[in-house]
Amino acid sequence: MNFLITGAAGFLGSALANHLAREGHQVRGLDDLSTGDPKVLSPDVHFTRGDVNDRPKLWTLLQEVDCVYHLAARVSVQESVLYPREYNAVNVGGTVSLMEAMRDVGVRRVILGSSGAVYGDQGEQPLKESAVPDPRSPYAVSKIAAEYYVRTIGKLWGIDTVCLRIFNAYGPAQHLPPSHPPVVPLFLRQALRGGTLVVHGEGKQSRDYVYVDDVVSAMVAAATAPKISGLVINVGSGTETSIRNLVKLVAEAAGREVDTLYNSNTSAGVSHMCADLTLASKKLNYSPSIKLDQGLRLTLRRDPRFK
Repeated sequence: MNFLITGAAGFLGSALANHLAREGHQVRGLDDLSTGDPKVLSPDVHFTRGDVNDRPKLWTLLQEVDCVYHLAARVSVQESVLYPREYNAVNVGGTVSLMEAMRDVGVRRVILGSSGAVYGDQGEQPLKESAVPDPRSPYAVSKIAAEYYVRTIGKLWGIDTVCLRIFNAYGPAQHLPPSHPPVVPLFLRQALRGGTLVVHGEGKQSRDYVYVDDVVSAMVAAATAPKISGLVINVGSGTETSIRNLVKLVAEAAGREVDTLYNSNTSAGVSHMCADLTLASKKLNYSPSIKLDQGLRLTLRRDPRFK
């Protein structure tokens, strides 16, 4: 098959692109390199630097493409609070630009990388796709808006659409920006350096941490799975882990004793998040295989930054 991946030089995009290229598919990648690194891509991935809002470039890249993975996005919850306009322009505007270009060229399937953040605080766990979204940040708002645009334009123009609500993905090569970095690589780096792990609130908040290889398996399945157009599907581990327990697992994986500072003056965010995987199992034959303790060790082993 012929694929286009937007956000191809990012964490999930590069893992997916390299996997598809190894499987013998023709893979084109688009990324503006605001956070991505093209050096992590296989030479077999045909990479183009560019903006997802550049429709003439999209028209060119979409020629003879069978399926698009739309992963280009700004992804920091905290940063989105400061820069909601930028998050709207990229995450929402970029999605609309892509859907218009797909309509114009005639591409018939798109898989959107959405987020479990759209759920917000819910009364019941695990989170089912039928739950009413309660976004708590501009990032989450941009993701639910992108979902609606993808599904609506898809229905209007006969494009198969699948929205994957990906929970807290982690693994080798995950971007570590100087501000608001993802918690897993941050904790691993701090543990290895003998630094202090700073926890927001009391650390009782929980998240669903899913290893990158499991996310890739779900995305690959979504390209060819039958009768899933218009669906929203959770992708996670199906396991709820508190931040306190994450600290313990990081220390064990790193083989270090760690100092932990609990900062009660900062928000802990949403209380609990855990994905219900019933629909993913039924529609994508999805069954995550990497538990968190194993995934942390794999990350340390495979990521050269932790050597």
